[in-house]
Amino acid sequence: MEDSGPAGVCEESVFDQTFLRVAPLLRNFLLYRTGDAERAADLVQDAFLKLYENCSKVIPEAAKAWLFRVAENLFLKQIRRTVVAEKYTDWASHRTEDAPSPEAVLEEKEFHEQLMGAIANLPEGAREVFLLNRMDGLKYREIAELLDISQKAVEKRMHRALTTLRELHPGI
Repeated sequence: MEDSGPAGVCEESVFDQTFLRVAPLLRNFLLYRTGDAERAADLVQDAFLKLYENCSKVIPEAAKAWLFRVAENLFLKQIRRTVVAEKYTDWASHRTEDAPSPEAVLEEKEFHEQLMGAIANLPEGAREVFLLNRMDGLKYREIAELLDISQKAVEKRMHRALTTLRELHPGI
């Protein structure tokens, strides 16, 4: 095996061959998952962008599996965001039926902004575990399986998230 060129799939011809070989398969996979051709194409583009950013770390033989895993993770991340947004919208719509006062609406908006800011400032792993547990209602075991980490790692990330939220935002 020759070791004169760049490592991984950084070489343009290798990257191009990988794209031509894997992109149609990945697009179909994501189309089946999303049911939306435009969304699937966006996810394929995002996956290949991540491959380009990490090209020296991915060997050509593993590029297909790596791309499918990255695309699946990107898809799941979108789903989680959508679920959180829908839950909040649903929750907020039920609250408006009671016709709250303008002051209550403003307080709720400020609290929501503060909460979203606090959650957004959590470290990525802690934020992901926090949202999966508190917003989606997943158990630590389920989160561990979904993220492919140990249950102990989930517990540590949740502890970090709760501690950070309590320290930085005691009103939440």
